[in-house]
This record gives sequence, structure tokens and C-alpha cells, in this order.
Amino acid sequence: MSHSELTTRLKQQFGFDGFREGQQEAIEHILAGQSALAIFPTGSGKSLCYQFSALQLPNLTLVVSPLLALMKDQLDFLKARNIAAASLDSTLSYDEYQQVIADVKNNRLKILMVSVERFKNERFRLLMEGVPISLLVIDEAHCISEWGHNFRPDYLKLPRYKQDFNIPQVLLLTATATKKVKHDMASKFDIAPNAIVQTGFYRANLNLQVLAVEEQHKPVQLQQIIQQQPNQHGIVYVTLQQTAEQVAAYLQQQGIAASAYHAGMQNEQRSDIQNRFMNGEIPVVVATIAFGMGVDKANIRYVVHYDLPKSIENYSQEIGRAGRDGLPSNCFVLGNLDSLNTIENFVYGDTPEQSGIETVLEDIATQQQDGRWEMQLYKLSNQANIRQLTLKTLLVQLEMQGVLSALYNYSAEYSIKLLQDQATIEAAFDAQRRPFVQTILKHTQFKRTWGVVDFDAIYNSCLAAGENGERKRVISALEYFKEKNWIELKPSGSIEVFAVNPSALDAGLAKRLAELFKQHEQSEIKRIALMLRFLQADVCLSYGLAKYFDDQNAPQRCGHCSVCQGNSARFAQSQHEVVIDTGRLKQTEQALRQHLQAQGVMDVSHDLVTRFLVGINVPVFTRTKAKKIAGFGSAEAMRYANVLQALQSTE
Repeated sequence: MSHSELTTRLKQQFGFDGFREGQQEAIEHILAGQSALAIFPTGSGKSLCYQFSALQLPNLTLVVSPLLALMKDQLDFLKARNIAAASLDSTLSYDEYQQVIADVKNNRLKILMVSVERFKNERFRLLMEGVPISLLVIDEAHCISEWGHNFRPDYLKLPRYKQDFNIPQVLLLTATATKKVKHDMASKFDIAPNAIVQTGFYRANLNLQVLAVEEQHKPVQLQQIIQQQPNQHGIVYVTLQQTAEQVAAYLQQQGIAASAYHAGMQNEQRSDIQNRFMNGEIPVVVATIAFGMGVDKANIRYVVHYDLPKSIENYSQEIGRAGRDGLPSNCFVLGNLDSLNTIENFVYGDTPEQSGIETVLEDIATQQQDGRWEMQLYKLSNQANIRQLTLKTLLVQLEMQGVLSALYNYSAEYSIKLLQDQATIEAAFDAQRRPFVQTILKHTQFKRTWGVVDFDAIYNSCLAAGENGERKRVISALEYFKEKNWIELKPSGSIEVFAVNPSALDAGLAKRLAELFKQHEQSEIKRIALMLRFLQADVCLSYGLAKYFDDQNAPQRCGHCSVCQGNSARFAQSQHEVVIDTGRLKQTEQALRQHLQAQGVMDVSHDLVTRFLVGINVPVFTRTKAKKIAGFGSAEAMRYANVLQALQSTE
């Protein structure tokens, strides 16, 4: 297809007069039958690459997106242009879900959007295996790479799914990829070097300012920054949820209309704050990184990192939300070293101990039946003392090692709320079906308005009566009741089912996996050190950022960052030098050991004690109520490695 034909179709199908930089090149690779990787800065039109291509390809384009908000925004855009697109996600009603499935089967859709977790569903995988797919699109594709930030374990399985579904091409989209990550992504999907399209990373309208500010002066400094930009919209990023609340409250006291936003809030509250910010009703949001992808507002005039960003990648993504309309925008970092240990502790908290990995492997070996193993994440997380997100990563690693294969998942528990009385529901069925309905309602344990369905009791009762009482039949009946508006239905507690290859459970597996997690931990700690070096550099910040992401064409001096203006930052050590009191640490360690051992936890490592002292919560502390012991978080101002070393030195 010639340049003029592409431009004509772009105008007809999307109403745009021309392509932005890099878009046409990526599209031409796809339309020529190649796979491609597109690396464009945040807000520069990555999505159009797949949206335009999908309309020219014969079959379905399957898009993997990491966030529901991103899917919704892109679906609204597509539907406004009468493009047949849909998503399969948790917000769909039963009827809506069935309609999407029918549209997929009948080739009525051009674009289907799903989360990567959807691939765990066996019914979805079977559906996709029977549907011709032209293109697999992976948005935020850096999540594929173990060397990238925001690593999402389930993304590792996407190359295998591409093969399983016989998808001929893939398009990877990301804004942040170092040279190493770029090559890692391309190699996983056999993307040729000439099909990697990378536009210039440098954004001339962003003024990067790094200020060395002592902790106690940060609130006033932030207030001044906001007041110097009256009537403008901005985002203030913080590390902790409580900091978001405190900073927002301070700004409100100074007469600045600010709202906190973090993952600890209810979904409805978060959604309301985001919508009001997008609509211009709230000028300032003080947020953790939970306020991130999907925030596509053109006129954000400033982004302030009140606390240090987690990495250069995070910093780049977060400042990328400023100035999407191309107008000048300011990006500030208020830097000191006081919060460094907090950022590092997030990393250490996500590293499982070898003993925890051994617990998981033992559970697989002893609990599997007929080559199948069932797992409830919350329960196993407590049992192994591994955080849930880390446990998900471990399970994916076990899939990659050939130990497990995901089969399907189902809800552990179903609760119902009656919208009609039982007699009315029973009367709607003939004499043949009514006993089964009566059995379901009889064996639902009601507490006030909600009742829990007892599948075992239903099965046994039906067995005695010579009837089929299998779980599948009960769930079909409950879905029918819901469809008729007789009940509200609430599934909860997902159970995942895996096939097990026992021969892959060798003696050295736990040690190898523990070493893998340790390597990742050290990689993340180095990423923090790189970020500190970048923020305190003597070279142009814009140039340093572009160079980190392998952009060789950025100007060596932008002329408008704090370094170019002669203000290189030097972050101070804390004013309050922390002295490690090894005697007090040892005292707390003994109290913790006694408490945990009384609760049956006999394996209490130095790592576990260190987590307690620096205030990192792990499942075993919640389960045993260990935080009621004096000393939890007593060393939170210290760096993890120093506390661990102090404990080891007292042996």
C-alpha cells in the first residue's frame, strides 16, 4: 500500500490528516507481514499503530493490555469511529460476555482487548485456538522483560500463547525500554532488528528540574511550586499511601484544592477522583503510582516527585503524563536520601526466602492428585509466607521450568442473595427439575441476607437421590437464577488448577529459584542506584534520560533543565544520623522469635527478623499478629542491608 493510500485510509477511518513520527513505519512492517516493536514516548500515538493495522488485516487483532482503564479509553475511541471492538473483562454482565463470545466466533470483531490474566482461563484459550487471529498486540510490552520495570510474570507466557494460537504476527508497544530490554523483547518474539521502530525520546516541552530539598522543607517547597503555577493542573507523586493523605491535607490547609489518591481507597472513590481530575474539577492530585497508566489528560502542566521515583523508568513514565498537548510543562523532583531505604525495602519485601519456595514445592508434590494441583493464592501465600504478587511470579517461573501448566480456575465460594422468595423460585420449575432447585436452596447457608452455597452437601444429597449434583450443574442453575433476576450472585476466592510434571520437581529446584529471585532483587537495587546517579548528574537531564533509553539523537544540552541552568543537585544524607543499637535489635529479635515459635513458626531467619525491624509486612506477621510486639518498624529509618548485617554480626 502506497503512502498516499495509507494517508487516505487514515483520513477516512480515523479523521487524521497524517501520521505522527514512527506510526507509518510500524504500520508498514505489520502490513508487509512482519512482526514489529514500536518504542514511542508516552502520549505520542502508539495505539494507532495497531488500530489502523487491524482494519487492514483479514482476521481478529487480539490486544493484551495491562489495565482496565486503558482498555476502556481505547474502546471508547474505537466505538466513536464505528470500529467493531470489544473487551473481555470483569465488568461485563453475563449477557454482555456471551455477546462478545458470539461476536468473536462469528468473526464480527476486528479488535478484542483482554488482560494477560485472561489467558489463564481454559475456556478462553480453547476459544482462541478455534478463531483465526491476524495479529497479537502487546501494550506496555516492557512487562515481558525480567530486566524491565513493572515486570508482570504472566507476560512471560505470551510467546508460547502466540504459538499455541497460531498467530502469524506480533506488535509490541512500549514507551520505556533500555537497550537490554529492547533486545530481550525482540528476541522473545523473533522480531528482526530492522522492524524495531524507535522515535526520538527527547521532549523539548518538558522542563526537568531536580531540587535538593531537606525532608522538613518539602511541604513548603511543594506549596511554592503549585502557587507559582496558578490555575494549572498537576500530579504530585509520593511513595506511601499515608504520605498522599498527609500532603493532600497540608495543601488543603494552604487553600489549594488537592485530593489524595492511592490503592488503599475504595474503587468508586478512586474512580471519582480520577474522573474529576480529568474533567478539570480537581486541579491537583497527590498520588502513589496507583494513579498512572490510563491518565491521558492533555493539559497537565506539572508533575512533582515529592518522594524519589522508584527507577528511571518510573520517572520517565510519570513525567510523560505532563504536557501531552505540546505546551511547556514543568517536572520537579524534591530530592534527599531520607526515603531511600523505603524504596529499597519495597524490593527486599518482594524477595521470597528459600524456605518459602520449598513450602510451595512440597505442597505441589504432596497435594497433587492424578497429575492435577489446586491452589488458592491467599491460602498458599500465608502458608509459604510469600506475598501474593511474588507468589504469582514464582508460579509462572514454575510454568517456565516445566513443573506446572495452567489449566483453568474456578471460584471457591458462591454467595447468593434472594430477590424472590424460595417458593416463587421453586414454583417456576416443573416436577422433574423442582427437586434439584429445592436441594440447592436447602443447602445454602444463609446469614441474614446472603447465603453460601454448600456444593458438597448438594452433591451428596443428589447422589443419594440418584441425581446429578455436580458443581458445574449447580453453577449453571445459579447463573440461570441470576439471569431471571431471582438472586444476586457473588463468586469469590479463585482456585487455580494446574497440571503437574512430577519429574521436574528435582532436589535443586528451590535453590535455583531462590537464586533467581536474589538476582532480580540485586538488579532492582542497582536500578535505584542508577536513578540516584541520573538525578544528581552534571550532564543535561534531558540528554541523560534519552541516552538511558538508547536514543542517540537527543541534543547534548536542552538548555532548559536544572543542570543546563547551572543547578546540579546533590542530595543530603539525613539530618538525623541513625545509630544502630545492636543490643536493642537483638532484644526485639528474641521477642519476635519467641512469639513466632509459640505460634508454630520454627524457621525464623535473619531475613524475616530484618523485615520485621524495618517494617516490611509479610503474611506470617499478619497471621500470627506479630505486629503487636514492640519493635515492628523500629529500624525503618535504616537500610535493610545494614540491619541484616548488624543481626548477622551478633551471632
